[in-house]
Order: sequence, then C-alpha cells, then structure tokens
Amino acid sequence: MSTKTIDHIALTVRDHARMADFYRTALGLEPLDEENGITRLGAGSHVLLELRHDPAATPRDPHQAGLFHTAFLLPSRSDLADWMRHAAESGLRLTGASDHGVSEAIYLDDPEGNGIEIYVDRPETEWNRDGDRVEMYTRRLDLQELLANATGANWNAAPSGTVIGHVHLQVGELDTADDFFRSELGLTRSFDAPGGAWYGWNGYHHHLAGNIWNSRGAGPRDPNMTGLAEIVVNSPDASGQFLQDPWGTRFRMI
Repeated sequence: MSTKTIDHIALTVRDHARMADFYRTALGLEPLDEENGITRLGAGSHVLLELRHDPAATPRDPHQAGLFHTAFLLPSRSDLADWMRHAAESGLRLTGASDHGVSEAIYLDDPEGNGIEIYVDRPETEWNRDGDRVEMYTRRLDLQELLANATGANWNAAPSGTVIGHVHLQVGELDTADDFFRSELGLTRSFDAPGGAWYGWNGYHHHLAGNIWNSRGAGPRDPNMTGLAEIVVNSPDASGQFLQDPWGTRFRMI
C-alpha cells in the first residue's frame, strides 16, 4: 500500500523578507534554515514551506495553471480556534470560512496572492463514504461556535504536528489532470464538483485537487513567475524521482 503524503511545498517569491515575515507572524511557521536566498519554515522541526527568492520573477497570473491554495492541517479543533482568534486579533484579511463535512477550513491569501487554507479534519469515522468516494460539501462555518473551543493561549507558533494536508491546483483541463493524478501519482479520485476533482492516497479525503474555475484552457505555466515552484511528496517507493504535470507543476519524491 502507498504511504504517500505531501511533505512540503516551495514557492518562488519576489519580496523575500515580507513573505517570510507573513508566514511567521500570520501562520506561526518558524524559520528553520536559510541559505542562498532560500528560507525554510515549519512547525516543530519539520519544514512545511520553502521560500525561494527571485526578485526578477514576474507576478503570478491568477488565470494561469499553478497553485490554488496550500492547506495547512492543524492537529486539533482547539488549535484552529486559537488560530482564528489570533487572525481576528491580528486583523488578518480572510477570504472565506467553510464547513466541508470532513473538515472545517478558513481561507486567506499571502502578500503575493498565493491561496492558503488553515483547517482541521473531523474524525474519519464521521466521513460519509461510498466505496472510494468521500462526501464533501461547502457550507457556512459557524465561527462563533468554533471560537468557543479556543484555549485562550497566544498563537506564538504553529503547533508541532501541523502538516501540509493537501495542495489544490489550478489546471487547464480536468481530464488531462485526471490522467496525470491517477496514472503518474497513483492517486484515487475521491470527490467531484462542477469544474473540479479531488484525489487522495490511502483513503484520505484528498491530498491533491485540481480545478478550472480560473484557469480553463490554460497552457503551460511561465516558469519565471512567482507562485508554486515544487510539491515535495513523501514517497518511499519512488524516492529521488521527479514528475511534472502537463502545466509544468513539478513533483519531487523523497
């Protein structure tokens, strides 16, 4: 059985200092390493995000293929409540908050327009399944009820155990993406909605998703553009391999 998970992602950024400060103060990711214009941030000792400085990169085009959002999975619901309180007190601008049935999620963007999801899973025993399919939906998240679960602790750092739960991509065409996700990455299609498809390993609701909501018909992405540079996948049976989707998104196996 595959044991693949998302290990971390890399972003190409123009304003290195501003982006590193945002992920440190807004999300609580701690700088773990810095060299040659690359800053690695994470939770505990685990790298979750790599910022690669390229001041000559062109700003991201929201209609190109690439990143829709990176989803940071917190260990507990009280962690999500504590982060929500931190976001409110810090004046962070949120772009959404949704109950997806399998999870509760809050959305925002970083200073260079990369989408972010902060979420927590509901217990897997509460997920509704039909074979490989997992029922998901989008409903309003009750933020006041969530905040009632806050511990009152200051959000100084993302808790140890925070991981990249999934990465949602913008693609140019769903059938082409489906072939790559299933044939090349060994993912199972777990959910469908108009304009999008969701995929997971090991029965998880999704580790990757692709949509054409902003990027229908997009061709290969400009490699000199800010945004997603690489998705790093824990894949013990394929360590050292590199894959690239039809739009130029790079996957590195470790």
